[in-house]
Amino acid sequence: MNKQNSFFDRLSSLKDSASSNDPLSKTQLRMRRALRRTSQGLAALFGRAKQMDPDLLEEIETELLTSDVGVTVTGIIMTRLTQALEKQVLTDIKTVRSTLRSILIEILDSCERPMLFDNIAGPAMILVVGVNGVGKTTTIGKLTHRFQQDGKSVMLAAGDTFRAAAVEQLQVWGQRQGVPVIAQPNGADSASVIYDALESARSREIDIVIADTAGRLHNKTNLMQELAKVKRVAAKVDPGAPHEVLLVLDATTGQNALAQLREFKAMAGITGMVITKLDGTARGGVIFALAENHNVPVRFIGIGEEKADLRPFVATDFVDALLPPNND
Repeated sequence: MNKQNSFFDRLSSLKDSASSNDPLSKTQLRMRRALRRTSQGLAALFGRAKQMDPDLLEEIETELLTSDVGVTVTGIIMTRLTQALEKQVLTDIKTVRSTLRSILIEILDSCERPMLFDNIAGPAMILVVGVNGVGKTTTIGKLTHRFQQDGKSVMLAAGDTFRAAAVEQLQVWGQRQGVPVIAQPNGADSASVIYDALESARSREIDIVIADTAGRLHNKTNLMQELAKVKRVAAKVDPGAPHEVLLVLDATTGQNALAQLREFKAMAGITGMVITKLDGTARGGVIFALAENHNVPVRFIGIGEEKADLRPFVATDFVDALLPPNND
C-alpha cells in the first residue's frame, strides 16, 4: 500500500481535459456533445445575435431559466451581468458573451476542488450516497476504472443491502473491473458489510474502498440512522473514515437535485458531489444553482455511458462546453 505523506497528491489532477495544445481536445469535443441539450439555446442565441439590443438580456435570462439554472441564481447572474456591462465603454455581442462567461466561471470556480487523501495509513474510504436511480452503482464502477487507471487497487463494499439488484450490479462491475466485492445476503446490516470490507482491504493492502449505500430518502429516519451507524463503524477501523462522502445527483432531475443535496448534507455530511447524466438532459444548468447555494465541491461529472465518461470537474471546461469563447 502506498503510505507516502500524500496518499493521492491530487487524485483529480487527472485534468486530462484542459491542458491540450490542440484548438479543441478530444475531451472538450466530448464535453460539448454531452452538454449540447443544455447549451443549444444559449449558443444559438449568441450565434444569431448581430448587435446589442434591449431584448438580448431578456433572451439570455430566458435561456438560463430554460436550462434549469433556477429563478434565484438566474437573477443573480443577470444582476451581475447588467452591472458589469454598465461599466463598459463599448458594449457589443462579443463583450456580452465574454462577460457572461466570466460570471458563469466565477460561480463554478468554488466547486472545482479535487479529492485529496493526505496522511492516510490505511485504505482510503469513499462512501457513496444518493437516492435510488441516480446512478450510484454505475458511478462506483466508473470511479473504480479511474482509480485503476491511476495505478490504485480498489475494493467495493455492497452496502445497499435492501436491494438485491444493487448487490448484483456491484458484483457485475467488480467482475468487469477485476476487483473484489464484499457482500452479504440481502437484508444484512450495511455497516457490517462496510466494516468487513475495510478490515479486508487493510489486510490485503488495498488502496481504496468504495462503499455503496441505500437510497431510501422517503424513509429519512431509518436512512439517517443507517448512515450514522456506517460512519461510526468505519471510524472504528480508521478514525478518519470515511475520507470522502460522495453524493451522486442525476442532472435530469433539475431543481430536485437541490432538495436532495440539502437532505443528504444534513444526514451524511457530504464532502463532494458527482453530477451524472449531463449528456441526457437540457437541465444541466442546475449545476450553477448547486454551486451558488451550497459550498460543496463537484468532484466529477458524468458525460456519457462509457467508463471513461466520468470526468474530473473543471469549471472552465464546463463553461467552454456550455458557451464557447467564440462561435465555433
